[in-house]
Amino acid sequence: MLRQVTGGLRFRLTLTYVLFFAILLTFLGLVFRQTIRTLYDQQFRTILNEEWAAVRGYLRIEKPKKKGQLPDINWYYDRGDPEESLIVDRLRQVYLLADATGATREVSPKYAQLPQETPEEIRASVRARSQAVWRTVKDNHGTAYMVRTGVMIAEDDLPYYISIGRSTEEEARLLNQFSWYYGWIAPVMILSAAVLGWFMAGRALVPVDDLAATAERITSSNLTVQIPLRGVNDELDKLIESFNRMTERLNESFVQTRQFSTDVSHELRTPLTAIRGQLEVALLAAKTPEQYQESILNALLDVERLSKTIRALLLLSQAESGQLELQKHAVDFDGIVADIVEQFQIPAEGAQVTLKLERCEPVCMEGDRIQLERLVSNLLSNAVKYTGAGGSVSVSVYSAGDHAEFLVADTGVGISPVHLPFIFDRFYRVPSPRRARGDSSPERGLGLGLSFVAWIVRAHGGTIDVRSTPGEGSTFHVRLPVGSPEIPAG
Repeated sequence: MLRQVTGGLRFRLTLTYVLFFAILLTFLGLVFRQTIRTLYDQQFRTILNEEWAAVRGYLRIEKPKKKGQLPDINWYYDRGDPEESLIVDRLRQVYLLADATGATREVSPKYAQLPQETPEEIRASVRARSQAVWRTVKDNHGTAYMVRTGVMIAEDDLPYYISIGRSTEEEARLLNQFSWYYGWIAPVMILSAAVLGWFMAGRALVPVDDLAATAERITSSNLTVQIPLRGVNDELDKLIESFNRMTERLNESFVQTRQFSTDVSHELRTPLTAIRGQLEVALLAAKTPEQYQESILNALLDVERLSKTIRALLLLSQAESGQLELQKHAVDFDGIVADIVEQFQIPAEGAQVTLKLERCEPVCMEGDRIQLERLVSNLLSNAVKYTGAGGSVSVSVYSAGDHAEFLVADTGVGISPVHLPFIFDRFYRVPSPRRARGDSSPERGLGLGLSFVAWIVRAHGGTIDVRSTPGEGSTFHVRLPVGSPEIPAG
């Protein structure tokens, strides 16, 4: 059970959300802490600069009255003024005064507990006339101090080294307090984010669960199941829409496959029944050699019909699975068209249809002659078949730049716009097509001819489209490259 929970998408989404939130909180905490530290440091520097200026105002280093004596060090302020007294006392809490030789002249008890500058460091600072040097040090108890040092010129024109400091204990206390509070608040916020993330991930994955449940219910006889859209037009709605379209396509495919199975069963059963009948007649009723011969001849015709059906199915299956490869050579496409048109003159005359080669210009191209002949033959066969008596079929072939143009136009029954987008699909047949020559029975073809045509065109790297108006006729337009494009035959 635990493994199912931790391995689920909901857990992974929640974990990702919580990890991101935890990293963000940690980053913000570090930024806030550093910002507080920086603000305090700037404030301390400002205060120490102000105190440094105050030291220069209150401190007087006077020339010694006698030679060999040390200079007089005095703090001039109104000792009766509590405010000034408090200021001077504050200045002298963390304070060091040394002369140019590095000898200490005055030092406060608190400063004495800090790491002292060596005489060499003091002399170097005095020689450099340093205006402001900042350092952070700790006393014996671990309390941190910020110290500002510099050089001041006294009345005797001698430089003196002065250092003042201020404890940063308040800053450290505030930072520790911030860290303590943030350390408690952040886990609570992360835990709240985990609960919220788990809830939100569950809500977001409801459509996915519905999708999975629907997929479980789908069978070959139940492909019309649709998941309602959520109406927010997000990625999940797009997924649901894609799933619904997929089930529609699957349903159409299953319907076409079932229809194909029915058609195949009929097409195979009819010649087999006829063959069996002819053989039974020959066996039971034939008395003379002529009767035997006629029965056998009729049986052979049905066998040929059966062979053609099976051969068509095998060829289309091989073509769409990539097993049928094109054998390309240089061919005269105009010659192929002219030959096929000539072969269809007799069937066209029998159907009282005028078949003419309206335009035939030399077109040399790289292609598979057998497949190109099948392409032209299938299109002409359909055109003659669905053109009524007294109608006409016109054929054109010519070169247009780097493409060969092939058109077959008829004045037949036409194709409804509803079915026009699907006529090249495998197994697709326009429902109950009628022969234009007065035959009211539905055409029982397998719907493979135009599928072959579409495959041949694609295999040669070309395109095919059709324009049709019901009752007025159809025009098939094929464009084939005259070169030898690298396009897979399947």
